[in-house]
Amino acid sequence: MLRDRILFIDAEAMIVDKPAGLGVTPGRDGRLSVENHLDSLRFGFQRQPSAVHRLDRDTSGCLLLARHPKAHKKFSAAFEAGAVEKLYWAVVEGVPEAASGTIDMALGKTSTREAGWRIVPDAKGKPARTHWRVLRSEGNRSLIEFRPETGRTHQIRVHAASGLGLPIVGDPVYGRAGPAMLLHARALSLARPSKPPIAALSPLPESFAAAGFADETADAGA
Repeated sequence: MLRDRILFIDAEAMIVDKPAGLGVTPGRDGRLSVENHLDSLRFGFQRQPSAVHRLDRDTSGCLLLARHPKAHKKFSAAFEAGAVEKLYWAVVEGVPEAASGTIDMALGKTSTREAGWRIVPDAKGKPARTHWRVLRSEGNRSLIEFRPETGRTHQIRVHAASGLGLPIVGDPVYGRAGPAMLLHARALSLARPSKPPIAALSPLPESFAAAGFADETADAGA
């Protein structure tokens, strides 16, 4: 599956276009994950590549893999330092009052026996900052570009729902469940001192087109 979805590859890095519905690591339900496909992505290397970061199971798009341990350590440090540029596109329920802005909202984790765990705004939680701008609105929905400065769990989903007040379409936890959660890791890039940057742009999945936001109708300048 992932062997046919490679967006970038060189001797130390690989970016794959992860489909929605495929977790990065195995879940308790026993469904297949990215880890089940790693052996097919060796391309002559003795070691399997390894995921450097996470995407939620229902989030599609750019996922960075390191092709050897040294690269994994370097890329992980780049994520920790905020040196990796990530761009997400999402369709939200509603139209923001402004055309762009920044959400600066700390996040924490809460858990109950009935509902399980979730991420919530928490002034004493971890700092989380996301820049956003409207790309297009159709009816009572909008296509939003999100550029997170930090990489907290569920950051964009919670910032959309609690920061903008507009949950992502199809979000089963922070909005209303639907056929698909319309959150897509559109682009990822990482500069390197002595090599060309690691960079990729992922096409929007069919679920966005079904909602009226196909690639050809989106803002080409994003």
